[in-house]
Amino acid sequence: MSVEFVVDPDLTDDLRARIVELWVEVTNAGGAVGFVAPVSAAEVWPVAEATFDGVASGLDRLILGVDGDEVVALLFVVDNRFKLKDHWRVLKRVMVRPGEQGRGLGAALMREAEAFGRKLGLAGLQVTVRGGAGIENFYAKLGYREVGRLPGALRLTPGDDRDEIYMWMDIYH
Repeated sequence: MSVEFVVDPDLTDDLRARIVELWVEVTNAGGAVGFVAPVSAAEVWPVAEATFDGVASGLDRLILGVDGDEVVALLFVVDNRFKLKDHWRVLKRVMVRPGEQGRGLGAALMREAEAFGRKLGLAGLQVTVRGGAGIENFYAKLGYREVGRLPGALRLTPGDDRDEIYMWMDIYH
């Protein structure tokens, strides 16, 4: 695997466009990253811009996986914006390019997030998972445990409600 992980790369216009492209590709391949397929770049851009603003402010962080010049994986380490929760962060928009899946990039990306959390001195990391696809099993293998579930909290389409699953990893060791 020749993927390099970079924390807080310069969010140039080109990189922002490539991240949105990945976001669309992951969503349209069935990924649960805030949208339901089919989705267009025009739909993703407003959410992406708000996310980029969080990174630009320094509150949130971006971990990017690049293979040469190609963006192949990423996640956002999001601040809770609440003093009583300063000791942990939420991992959002965990993405691996569909054509690159099966290479261990998702696990490597999550290990990078864990190492980064330790570097920040955090007590834990939380990730929210859309139920119905078994993705919680991926996180469980990495040491996350289910700490909560909201039945039917996510309405993908009328008649297709999914659980929202909260997964947690203690990292203060």
